[in-house]
Amino acid sequence: MAFEALISSILLWFGIYSILSLSLNVEYGYGGIPNFGKALAVLVGAFTAGAVVNRILIAMYSIEGTTITQRSGFMKSTVDSIIASNPAYGIGLLVFTLLLAGLIGAVIGALYILPSAKLESDYLAITLLAIAEIMFMISYYNTDLIGGYYGAPVPDVLAFIPGELREWAFVALILFFTLLTYLFLERTLNSPYGRLLRAMREDAVALQFSGKDIMWVRIKTLAFSSAIASMTGVLYSFYAGNVVGIVNLFARVNWTFFPFLMVLLGGMSNNRGVLAGVFSFVVIWRLLDGYKHEIADLLNLPFDVNWLQYIIFGALMIAILYYKPEGLVKEKPIETEPIKELKSKHSEKA
Repeated sequence: MAFEALISSILLWFGIYSILSLSLNVEYGYGGIPNFGKALAVLVGAFTAGAVVNRILIAMYSIEGTTITQRSGFMKSTVDSIIASNPAYGIGLLVFTLLLAGLIGAVIGALYILPSAKLESDYLAITLLAIAEIMFMISYYNTDLIGGYYGAPVPDVLAFIPGELREWAFVALILFFTLLTYLFLERTLNSPYGRLLRAMREDAVALQFSGKDIMWVRIKTLAFSSAIASMTGVLYSFYAGNVVGIVNLFARVNWTFFPFLMVLLGGMSNNRGVLAGVFSFVVIWRLLDGYKHEIADLLNLPFDVNWLQYIIFGALMIAILYYKPEGLVKEKPIETEPIKELKSKHSEKA
């Protein structure tokens, strides 16, 4: 793998997984909600881009065809030519899709947790995983929704940028949204809402006795985090030019268990730690993927080299849980403005 391609791949996946893992940190790190169906939020973003927005554009330009995949392909050619001469159209389409995905993601997130909001721990995790898997199978085998295993092409929102620069433009775009997500969540979670989530994680029963509705907090949290995570599906679909990258990847691993590993590696309830965990994971992952054949020849592996990353990451997960459960960056108390003022006064007196 060329060095430039390796760097762009690392930065791209760092941005994608940072948004997804930061949203998971809201649920699991702060709220203690073991959402093993995180892939559903990514699928919602892909569904918005490949099914909802595609159909709107197909209707606008009166595109004909026998399947959603064929109609989407014809529509993509038409819209790409428009975006190439009118960059504002592409940016507007991206923003519209992200906002729509956030709205749909919030609704789906709330409905998704509703049947299982009163369950605890393992039961909640398995129920959420099962619901996500059912939705994934429906989208994968029903080719009328987003093309199923064929996928549906989506417009190139950066069609106005020359081909050799498009990769880096998308990297910059995704990193920009990553920064916005980080700053927004830092402000949101360093608030009474963040303290409420931590209290629910530590002792939901005690919080319930204090008058808080645990079910409502869970519903609101899943809606909030799913709205953010749906951005991942939109951004990756537009980058790949087709939603097939979402529906054909091993969804549970790539879009659920990898983010859990990143959050645990970096440190739960700590956004900076999550970013550190994501970066560490992505560097190892992309190096293994880029140089797997060289590694296989060097180590003379007795198994298929494609399984090497899963073995390494599985061992890494066990090592983290056993030797460093707090992660790379240890969780710190939430510092509200009054606490910061008190600390500054104490430092001035000292």
